[in-house]
Amino acid sequence: MATDKKLKRELIEWGIIILIPLLLYLTGTHTEVIGQIQRVALIPDLLRPDIKIPLEEQADASYNFKIINSEGERIDFNDFKGKTIFVNFWATWCAPCIAEMPGIQNLYNEVGQEVVFVMISLDAESKKTWEFANKKGFSFPVYRMDTMIPQVYERQVIPTTYVIAPNGKIVSERHGMAKYDSDEFRDFLLGL
Repeated sequence: MATDKKLKRELIEWGIIILIPLLLYLTGTHTEVIGQIQRVALIPDLLRPDIKIPLEEQADASYNFKIINSEGERIDFNDFKGKTIFVNFWATWCAPCIAEMPGIQNLYNEVGQEVVFVMISLDAESKKTWEFANKKGFSFPVYRMDTMIPQVYERQVIPTTYVIAPNGKIVSERHGMAKYDSDEFRDFLLGL
């Protein structure tokens, strides 16, 4: 009898363990939940971006591509030449991307007047990108690619973030999520 109760309890526990992830997946909230959990890793500053690539390793940025904003306007990336640019490649299905976005929003709120933010979604559906940004209340500019991604920005990992200095050099590059909302990183951006 005691083993029957134990077996019944274990079956219920396993049912709950299986049911919760299944429900999260079926409702489409699994990515956001995973993103929230991963955001905890950003709290203790363990994932700070490398502030500056050594001068001899800095690659030339490519400006030869076009992006589309939420109003459907084509924008030539060349329009941003001569400015400090924060470029982030992300997707709505990417939990680490979602985890770092509130920090990027805070950074944008602080330095968005002095630094150009280009948040490029790699989602297949434009509508999903715009709805996600609106639902989350993000005010940083969100774009989609209109042409091919230049080779200098092609990476297998998202999120991937680049900082381009006004002189056209990529001075910071980060593959994977990071905590950009820090005094050190703000000072770095504003000092370019």
